[in-house]
Amino acid sequence: MTYLNHLVFGVYPYIALAVFLLGSLMRFDRDQYTWKSDSSQLLRHGQLRWGSNLFHVGVLFLFFGHTFGMLTPHFVYEAFLTAGNKQLLAMISGGIFGLFGFVGVSLLLHRRLSDDRIRANSKTSDIVLLWLLWLQFALGLATVPLSGQHLDGSVMMILAEWAQRIVTFRGGAAELMLGMHPIFKAHMFLGMSIFFIFPFTRLVHVWSGFGTLAYVFRPYQVVRSRRLGMTPKAPLSQRDPAA
Repeated sequence: MTYLNHLVFGVYPYIALAVFLLGSLMRFDRDQYTWKSDSSQLLRHGQLRWGSNLFHVGVLFLFFGHTFGMLTPHFVYEAFLTAGNKQLLAMISGGIFGLFGFVGVSLLLHRRLSDDRIRANSKTSDIVLLWLLWLQFALGLATVPLSGQHLDGSVMMILAEWAQRIVTFRGGAAELMLGMHPIFKAHMFLGMSIFFIFPFTRLVHVWSGFGTLAYVFRPYQVVRSRRLGMTPKAPLSQRDPAA
């Protein structure tokens, strides 16, 4: 078990991150025509509106929440936010937005499986990805009552320390996960696996979403009017009919 724990939480994170970054770069370089969300809105849009909006609101909040919550060192916020209060905040906000995402991805999965036209136009990776996201949201929601059993924030601090050791290439990260509850471990493993399959699915369009932030800093475009320097035309009532 110690060897398996080291493999999953000490080695696999780097494999997943390497595939995530290099795979995305290679796909952008070699298969730009597949770099899209492959929306099925034209086939049926009613259920898509609710499912997509709920899913995106939930997943975006959770992504940034997990990123800042786990990668921000404790000393940055300990003066005004204790570990216990941070965990309580994460449980409430994560539970609410996790429920949004779970309902949204459930609607998207039902829509894709129940509509014959949409299913016929779906790739295997589309359906597998939705099932993985559904399971990931379910596991995330399952961690909320578990977190309620230790409101001192100790488990959250261990998970944050694990993530920070991974991204800073410090040793001893895997050992921190030895005593974690299996649901926490499954949630972490599946999250890394989603990063692993990211370059091979429609998820790559997420990079384009972040890329649009560059428009905020782009210089203004100088547009020259096509009528610049032209003599104004006379009103229709004054024009020569023979012209």
